[in-house]
Amino acid sequence: MDLNALGTSAGINIGVCVGVFSLYSILRKQPSQARVYFGRRLSIGARKSNALCLDRFVPSASWIVKAWKTTDEEILNNVGLDSVVFVRIIVFSLRIFSIAAVTCILIVLPVNYQGNVLDHKDLPYETLEVFTILNVRQGSKWLWTHCLALYIITFSACVLLYIEYKSITKMRLAHITGSHLNPSQFTVVVRAIPWSQEETYSDSVRKFFMRNYESSYLSHQMVYRSGKVQKLMSNAGKMCKILKDVSIELNHKPGLYHCGFCGANSDSFQILSHESESSRGKSSLIDNGGVEKKRKVCAAAFVFFKTRYAALATSQVLHSSNPMSWVTQLAPEPKDVYWSNLWIPYGQLWIHKLQKALPFLKGPLKKKFISQVMTGYLPSVVLILALYTVPPIMMLLSALEGSISRSGRKKSACFKILYFTIWNVFVMNIFAGTVIDSFSVFKKLDSVKDLPPQLASAIPAQAKFFMTYVFTSGWASLACELLQLYPLLCNVIRRYIFRMKDWAIDTMSFPYHTEIPRLLLFGFIGFTCSILVPLILPFLLIYFTLAYFIYRNQIINVYITKYQSGGHLWPMVHNTVIFSLIMMQIIAFGVFGLRKSPVSSGFTFPLVIFTLLFNQYCQQRFHPVFKNHVAEILIEMDREDEKYGRTEEIHQQLHAAYCQSPSTSPDTSMAGSYHHQEEESIQDPENVTPGKEPSQVSLNWSVASTFGAPEPI
Repeated sequence: MDLNALGTSAGINIGVCVGVFSLYSILRKQPSQARVYFGRRLSIGARKSNALCLDRFVPSASWIVKAWKTTDEEILNNVGLDSVVFVRIIVFSLRIFSIAAVTCILIVLPVNYQGNVLDHKDLPYETLEVFTILNVRQGSKWLWTHCLALYIITFSACVLLYIEYKSITKMRLAHITGSHLNPSQFTVVVRAIPWSQEETYSDSVRKFFMRNYESSYLSHQMVYRSGKVQKLMSNAGKMCKILKDVSIELNHKPGLYHCGFCGANSDSFQILSHESESSRGKSSLIDNGGVEKKRKVCAAAFVFFKTRYAALATSQVLHSSNPMSWVTQLAPEPKDVYWSNLWIPYGQLWIHKLQKALPFLKGPLKKKFISQVMTGYLPSVVLILALYTVPPIMMLLSALEGSISRSGRKKSACFKILYFTIWNVFVMNIFAGTVIDSFSVFKKLDSVKDLPPQLASAIPAQAKFFMTYVFTSGWASLACELLQLYPLLCNVIRRYIFRMKDWAIDTMSFPYHTEIPRLLLFGFIGFTCSILVPLILPFLLIYFTLAYFIYRNQIINVYITKYQSGGHLWPMVHNTVIFSLIMMQIIAFGVFGLRKSPVSSGFTFPLVIFTLLFNQYCQQRFHPVFKNHVAEILIEMDREDEKYGRTEEIHQQLHAAYCQSPSTSPDTSMAGSYHHQEEESIQDPENVTPGKEPSQVSLNWSVASTFGAPEPI
């Protein structure tokens, strides 16, 4: 590929992006698409504007101005810390790659172009390899410029990482301090409760904690393994809500349009409003009809404590000589509880080790036909199809690991997606593009020391792929994210074919598990290619600039926040950047070795040591705050609650916070008293097969949050 072809491809993608942005600026002004593009604002009480005016059909950049003017403090107050962390990832990327672009374009790129190893043509027809390190002669005295750029990028990245880590750590501590009404700070999840024939699980929990934690134990609530009846009741409750919302006013006039399928008048759906009250009455009868008189009790419970410090101390100690019994951990937020995994027996959590059974695929891959398919067909479609199918598969694998929180499941999926994308997009493509060829290359390596030269020679040769990948896959993904293609299509079908109102569209939460790996992947490509293929940096800067405005707009208007993890994903971002820096230095070490520059190679090795030492310092200075709760802060919060008389109110609301079913009152056992309820205990919990029961429905204790005043859309 030459510069002319690269410019043409970039121009086409820029034109597509401008067209998509213009279309979005028009669609977002249409009242019928308000649920697609303003789901979060409508959920907090913003009003739709139905006024018909010419401005609704004229493209504008008002959404960009709004995203620019919104501060991080407003996002923190209105949306939460997790969204701020995501924005800081983009800001960090913009800063470091701005420094890298200036350094490499002004210093490294001229040296690469003047190398005279490859034949030069007219500038528009120059091949991309001319601008890479492949054009630098062996033993060139100008290789020190690459080493200097390496030092500038590394030190700048470490300084910016330190600033961001320190800032986010402070915000996390402030988030914990400001969460006075967070029930998870008083609650511990107890799993692997020993089975006894003399008493129920509830009796065992009450006696155990009354005996060992009498002064701090408040009450407990058992976890029930509800079956299909619970799912039907949950669906019935949702249907009653839908029937109530769909009620049509009596003075509604018949519409002039017809149903897209049956051709009936739009008022043919009016019968649903007459069924609403009767259906709600039937649902009430079901709720009160005693369907759940017998509920299966699992070997797990939520245990409530009088103070935060007592819950923290209890969650971090062994309660039995058998580590597989009385296992405790701090409970997630009520909205964050992943109920379908909570009842899985603790002894079955080893199931995630089954992932190691995948080597059975090695035999089939050696067959000639399958190998030809893998090397000939899949490379052209793997980046299009596989990357779209990976997130749901990784979410399923993460659910099988038994995480009891939704944020934990997403964090695990985030790791898996990141590893897959780096391996698939980076490693597989620089080594001929397939898994088979990648393994064959690695088999030819005599030792680890042969890896840096292999990477150093392979990456510049793939300059065409990485550049086109940035502005095709990167820019295209941002355009699709802004346009919300899937929700938009669903809304069009529902409104104009099924004649359903916009209430039928569920407001989504932000997909951190797919978007964070995508950002980190482009950051990884930028670091590893910066001194080898500096021409890629302007395209990366455009990507992160677009990402800054688009994601801020989506966070402000589209996605709702169902729960908060307190910025738990930032340590993963930090570790990925450190890994990217080390890979960049190792590849540079191989480059200097291939180009016969021992001085530059010698200066690269101390840089690796410095990066590892910097990472070790951050792990000791900041990471413990994300891994554990600070006892000093929790004790001070307990004292403030007692001082201002909030303790009793918090204790009264704890029981409803983790209520498992909306149709029944929570089953709790208070300290000092016991109310027996008819229940059916599971005597052999280890025989339960995970993943067979539906997810539970949790009532959520509303945590105070600050939102701006609703405004018309």
